[in-house]
Amino acid sequence: MRLESRPPNVEGRGEVPLRELVRNALRMRPDRIVVGEVRGAEVLDMLHAANTGHRGLLTTLHAGSPAEVPARLEAMALSAAGAALGVVRRLIAGGIGAVVHLERGPTGRRVAAVAELVADVGGQADAVPLRSAGPGPGLCATGRVPRWADRLDPSVLQLFEPADPAGRVRVLCPRHRR
Repeated sequence: MRLESRPPNVEGRGEVPLRELVRNALRMRPDRIVVGEVRGAEVLDMLHAANTGHRGLLTTLHAGSPAEVPARLEAMALSAAGAALGVVRRLIAGGIGAVVHLERGPTGRRVAAVAELVADVGGQADAVPLRSAGPGPGLCATGRVPRWADRLDPSVLQLFEPADPAGRVRVLCPRHRR
């Protein structure tokens, strides 16, 4: 089902904010939620959804690199009334699994990096590169296997192995949950 936000009319009525749409979408018990772009307080509702079992959540936001994504999410979520930095950081670290960074070049957009968000000792999310753009076409593996690898098809696990034989990491099977 497609839901669209809209600004108020000239009389100041009829506004449908994105935050309301995200909350209403959650009431529909969806398998997936796709939000075109987040720019403000609606990030807090999305983070709550991502931390309460809604694993099929996808959105876009503007950031210069995967490392900047946690700070951008924090800034947007803190624009919501009653948001606390410590809670927002835990929601980001616990609810966002991967970041796909696109960049625009002379030939159009391309995937520049894929990173995993991992909580550090203080609970703040850090972007750990999984694959990044190399000198040629395509992405190069960093050798890091994400914590969610056990949910991937086993046939794609070799994508996490670096192409450089000296730095090769054998990924025979994903880590098993205990």
